[in-house]
Amino acid sequence: MHVILNASMSLDGKIATRSGESRISSEVDLKRVHKLRASVDAILVGISTVIKDDPMLDVRYGANYTKSPTRVILDSFASIPLHSRILKTAKTINTIVAVTERAPKEKIRNIERMDVQVLTTGDKIVNVRAVFKHLEKLGCKRLLVEGGGEINWSILSEGLADEMIIMISSMVIGGRNAKTLVEGLGHSQISDTLRMKLSKVERQTRDELVLYYRSV
Repeated sequence: MHVILNASMSLDGKIATRSGESRISSEVDLKRVHKLRASVDAILVGISTVIKDDPMLDVRYGANYTKSPTRVILDSFASIPLHSRILKTAKTINTIVAVTERAPKEKIRNIERMDVQVLTTGDKIVNVRAVFKHLEKLGCKRLLVEGGGEINWSILSEGLADEMIIMISSMVIGGRNAKTLVEGLGHSQISDTLRMKLSKVERQTRDELVLYYRSV
């Protein structure tokens, strides 16, 4: 399975302001993202993204497609709101919620009643590798990760990303509490850091660049 990590960030590496506002993509960039979505079999996000943005994770903005990709939510304690747009549209768009053994059984049952597949794996946090193996068994060949900093760290630290596509805008957000592209524990030694190979640079607009990296 080919795993693509996509994100849009500010010039100073932020993916949201300190208040959580994350609308960094321009209309041009949104079209790029939706075209990318149309090329994959599944889209993966974390529960924080769902709670904060209430996204649809479908394909719009003029992209040609015949079927929306499967939506995969990493949600350790089954805390996804039952009124979220993702659950409300699960009858028409295939949706998987990955939880841990500690997720309340009643919450799991409520989610399953909305035509959602619940995958239980891991104890305190969802086992990402197990989720990826499950997706491969379902025939997923291309997975798009649109996570926040914590999800991005989980994917990258496990060496699971084959490709990174990063749009850099001209805005400077600042703020020590503003979310960055990759968070989590982080590496303590430069020698331990993950290295990616720059494969392409595109000038998307006058003020936006899109960087394409591949795993070494």
